[in-house]
Amino acid sequence: MDGGKGSFAGCREFVSTVEDLRETMGATTSSAIEKSIVKLDDVCKEFISRSTFIVIASANSNGELDASPKGDPEGFVKILDDKHLGIPDRPGNRRADTFENLISNPRVAIIFFVPGKGETLRVNGEARIVRDEALRKSMSINGQIPRFAMVVRIEEAFMHCPKCIVRSRLWEHESWPDSSNTASIAEAVITHADLNITPEEYKKLMVSEDRVKLY
Repeated sequence: MDGGKGSFAGCREFVSTVEDLRETMGATTSSAIEKSIVKLDDVCKEFISRSTFIVIASANSNGELDASPKGDPEGFVKILDDKHLGIPDRPGNRRADTFENLISNPRVAIIFFVPGKGETLRVNGEARIVRDEALRKSMSINGQIPRFAMVVRIEEAFMHCPKCIVRSRLWEHESWPDSSNTASIAEAVITHADLNITPEEYKKLMVSEDRVKLY
């Protein structure tokens, strides 16, 4: 254990080598390694076709990270072939963190969720921002065509066990905590950006800037 990593909330013992890690954790099982595949099979395709929610992880060339959630009706991630996926870009806050990262570093990691299912699917690969009209039109909803899409070339895909979903009881409605006292997006932005407006005024601003539409 290495204690020379500086202050992390007062912690003093750090794992700094793979040997340190494996001494406590143990070796990886062969099945955990061999389950990784380099293209989509029927199992992966079925899972992706049912997924309504994903999280995309990316980083810029400086290593600054982002994790961006995306959600739509099932099948919104298009299976283009065994090695490629297409993901539509819907209206948002225009930060474009993922897209700006891709300009300097095309590496992405994606986790797929299917509501009610414990297992998840993880996909790693290389992505590009595209504007091909035919692809974007195939992703339209309510007649609204996305302005951009992201195409991912798959390098690795594997299913992840359900333990984290089971432990969190994510899909068990009766176990959900009371969220009535947590901040709304308006309250959070006002606090974090130190804005001198009310939540109602912030909501009106969002409407005036056309930032509340889904498609």
